[in-house]
Amino acid sequence: MVISQSSATNPAGLEQARKLVADSQRITVLTGAGISTDSGIPDFRGPKGLWTLNPDAERAATLRHYLDDHELRKKSWQNRVRWIDGDPQPNVGHKALFALEARNALVALITQNVDELHQLAGHSPSKVLEVHGTLHRTCCWSCKDRRPMKQALARVVAGDADPKCELCDGILKSDTILFGQPLDQDVMDRALEASSNCDLFIAVGTSLSVFPAANTLPRAKNAGAKVIIVNGEPTEMDHYAEVVVNGGISEILPQICGIV
Repeated sequence: MVISQSSATNPAGLEQARKLVADSQRITVLTGAGISTDSGIPDFRGPKGLWTLNPDAERAATLRHYLDDHELRKKSWQNRVRWIDGDPQPNVGHKALFALEARNALVALITQNVDELHQLAGHSPSKVLEVHGTLHRTCCWSCKDRRPMKQALARVVAGDADPKCELCDGILKSDTILFGQPLDQDVMDRALEASSNCDLFIAVGTSLSVFPAANTLPRAKNAGAKVIIVNGEPTEMDHYAEVVVNGGISEILPQICGIV
């Protein structure tokens, strides 16, 4: 039976989710932008989302626009400086998920996020599968040289508005997957494998509308896993779930992960 709730105060939904988590030994988690909003990182498509309020940010997320538009890249570098300077930190939702790893119940944490807040919350990097890459490294589009993002940002702050690769003078971008760019197939294969080898799959803070990452949920369900969806609003995959919990993620996760 699917139990939905509109707030974190519905005890039936929370208790069923908490029991599923407590009784599971092999848990795979998928996270999206919604888990990081309480760390000051906006989501993309919500009413106050990054792309909703800033059309240039959405254009910069498309590979051909980013590569072809020097002015757009300059704006992107300034946005990266502001993002890193803001020094976002894990919130209680991230820390609640780490409790699953601490009790050796976490198979993998698949994330669509590029902020590395799961690693900062304590997760082993080997457990975190970043299907959309990371904002904390740069990648040269030409030679694929990768370096810490802070090296390029220091050049931006010093006046280099659109820094080029120091090896080949190619275009630098964050080591994230933009629209029109292929995913890392090895990471995606590991994500699908983790979905097939869990007894509980938890989707957190994701609309479950971005593929192929969203395919991990039906993959888990077809392999026999129970499913919990925790999100601010309903998703198109709610029908797969034993429990759907709609509300504040930072309120809900500590309760169902057993840290409060």
